[in-house]
Amino acid sequence: MKEKIIKKIALKIGISHIADLLTHLSGSELNSLLLEVFSKRGKHTSPALLLQQYQVNRFVHPADTDMIGLLTIELKILQLLRERHFQPIELSPAAQWGSCSLVGPVDQKKIISATRNTEIMADATNSIALHIADLRKSGKTQPPAPAGEDTLRFCTVHRHIRAQELKEKGHTAHFKIGCLVTGGRDTGNFHFESTHLGEHIQALDHLFREVFGIATVRYKLQKREGYRDNDNLLGKVMDYLQKANPGLIITSEDPPATNNYYRGIQYKMIIAVNEQEIEIADGGFVDWTQQLLNNKKERLLISGFGLGLLYKVQNSVV
Repeated sequence: MKEKIIKKIALKIGISHIADLLTHLSGSELNSLLLEVFSKRGKHTSPALLLQQYQVNRFVHPADTDMIGLLTIELKILQLLRERHFQPIELSPAAQWGSCSLVGPVDQKKIISATRNTEIMADATNSIALHIADLRKSGKTQPPAPAGEDTLRFCTVHRHIRAQELKEKGHTAHFKIGCLVTGGRDTGNFHFESTHLGEHIQALDHLFREVFGIATVRYKLQKREGYRDNDNLLGKVMDYLQKANPGLIITSEDPPATNNYYRGIQYKMIIAVNEQEIEIADGGFVDWTQQLLNNKKERLLISGFGLGLLYKVQNSVV
């Protein structure tokens, strides 16, 4: 559909490869061009048309959640995670353009791109990865981290927006996600992978029990490609997690399909709410900081949980 529109525009302008030509502009040149176009379009848009456009634009309507109730939960989440050495960070509503598509298998068409070399926040873990890479390149550390450790741990609660339309009940164009991200360096024998995945799972388990009152929680680990010695990695991590967390239900299973987003291990957190099981959290190891810093020793672990969706389910909104 979009390709047809591009062809129609090219025919209207009389330049068959207009999209290809525009890609040769520098970032500042393209930005200046788009700003001028938007400025001229604004002069031909009436307030009445503005309202009409608002009414049909699914990206800009307010969320259908109790704002005070959700904010109260968010504060409890951030306080609990800070106690576990995850430093709360308030991100910008804008992300660096290409944050998702340039380091992972995400099509830029699924992101709402903007001018001034930005995009609307589609995944906070990608922005935190950029922040971690920047800190590690500059040699800075994270003050709340345990003494003598250069591992960086961050958490946030952020409203995300994505371009693709999901038809599932309870899903909206913009939504609240809670995130944990840990960045560090390989220390051998899968020590980073085991201990920090354990930290993420323990933090989430404690969070869901203490903040949301959810007692039925289980975790499943899936082996992914793109990691050295995948078979030993999964075995080592499973052994560590089961010994360190004897009370938790942690299983491994064969991945259902090819997934080139995560490296080595992906995990999912399943909870029982109102007599239904929900995959509420997802995470695993990614190679984003390796790419950003051009260093294979870098390690990055990300986790995200559907805060907005869980709040709706618990309060019978969906």
